[in-house]
Amino acid sequence: MRLRTLLLVLAIVLLAAFAALNVDEFTRVSVLSLGFTTVQVPLGLVMLLLLVVAVVVFLASTLYIQSANLLETRRYARELNTQRELADRAEASRFTELRNYLEVQAIAAQQRESATGTVLAERFAQQQQALLDRIEQSDNTLAAYMGQLEDRLERRAGGYNNSRPNDSINNPLV
Repeated sequence: MRLRTLLLVLAIVLLAAFAALNVDEFTRVSVLSLGFTTVQVPLGLVMLLLLVVAVVVFLASTLYIQSANLLETRRYARELNTQRELADRAEASRFTELRNYLEVQAIAAQQRESATGTVLAERFAQQQQALLDRIEQSDNTLAAYMGQLEDRLERRAGGYNNSRPNDSINNPLV
């Protein structure tokens, strides 16, 4: 855009220089027909005036189009910023919802973990109690068997001691 402006200014300066160098020819009077009448005016000045009017109209048109584009660009920029802010708020809202969801899930996982830990601790306690009960039963059973064996040994030892004192040594479990 800067190059176009430079070329336009250069063209205007060259035209002005051309008009200044040929001012005598531009100011020479000629007879011009307007269709319904004739007028004596300098043709060069009329053409120069028409050229200046055309340049002013084109410059005004260009200025209007550029200002309209600038205003539209600003309006689009404001709308874009509004949409960006809206998207940022929506994204922040989604992040907040995600964080809340993750916190709820973490709390639920901790509760499940503690409940599982409690259930496991209860089961271990039950298994330990069952194991202790079995061990106690085994001890009682073993003690009963040993008591029975001692009774048998004492009865046999008592019966052998009365009849044959040396037989119990030779055959202790008979």
